[in-house]
Amino acid sequence: MPRSKTILTACLVFAGAALISSVVYAAGESVEFQREATHINVVIGGKPFTTYYFDPKVAKPYFMPLRSAEGTIITRGFPIGNTVPPAHLHDPDLEPHQRPMYFGHGNVDGIDFWGEAVFPKWSDDSVFGRTVLAKIEEIKSGPDSGTLRALFHLVGPRGRIIADETQGFVFHGDKQTRMIDCEFTITANHGAPVTMGDTKEGSFAIRVVKELYSPPGHMVNSNGGVGEKQIWGKRANWVDYYGKVGAEEVGVAIFDSPKSFRHPTYWHARSYGLFAVNPFGIREFTNNPDNDGSWTIKQGKSLTLRYRVFIHHGDYKQAHVAEAYQQYAAGQ
Repeated sequence: MPRSKTILTACLVFAGAALISSVVYAAGESVEFQREATHINVVIGGKPFTTYYFDPKVAKPYFMPLRSAEGTIITRGFPIGNTVPPAHLHDPDLEPHQRPMYFGHGNVDGIDFWGEAVFPKWSDDSVFGRTVLAKIEEIKSGPDSGTLRALFHLVGPRGRIIADETQGFVFHGDKQTRMIDCEFTITANHGAPVTMGDTKEGSFAIRVVKELYSPPGHMVNSNGGVGEKQIWGKRANWVDYYGKVGAEEVGVAIFDSPKSFRHPTYWHARSYGLFAVNPFGIREFTNNPDNDGSWTIKQGKSLTLRYRVFIHHGDYKQAHVAEAYQQYAAGQ
């Protein structure tokens, strides 16, 4: 190829990459944290984004609600603490232990940290654990990002600490998007190994508003799968829910990091709005009793899971979700 054409081609490739980057990531906005007794408010660009709750009366920490850059709420608004508003009690898809955004696995040494003892009707297990705050390790606001890190104890029904769990989050935002880089580390440091059992009930999850259920909303994964039948129990780099909420066309994706455990992960994603990453439930996802997805963390060792939540304006194509995932995978 002549030198002039080579240079032109290189320029076009660079310009295209720059265009995609500018669409996905505009200038970052400030991130501010406002701590109160049992929760931390997250403010991006001067606007409320979400709140991190760690009330000791509730079985696990969670975020509620999640908002788009325009302020549209994309997650359901209950339960509130341990209370479900009467208007929702007869919802066939209630599953009240499914908080707006949370981490919890249904079998940690045989103890359920996904379900909650206060809502036993919606769980198969009778042995429930609690994720109890030990301390907030880091809370750092910034001009274009903010970092929040908390240490929890995984406590069994008789008060024994099973393991430690660290939840770390880095928040970003611009005029079009909101992002949360999430890191969950389970450490077996209480005298015994810890086994993450094979169950579909887990592990990092978002419960979206009804407008994003499929239908009327849409589900798509990185392999082109559409709807629950093509996404549930399948492996993929990412899954996106999108649709119209109020006046906004909006969506939310979860990205599985190439550095995360068993990448590309399996997905416990349902049409009724549950949207979960689960690398452990292989037996149930494949319907093969020989596929054991459990994993034992040796005493003194840890296991880390990494994901990005990407909240965007428009559908997944307009928001360049595939390109945004590639940037995340490349460490951006």
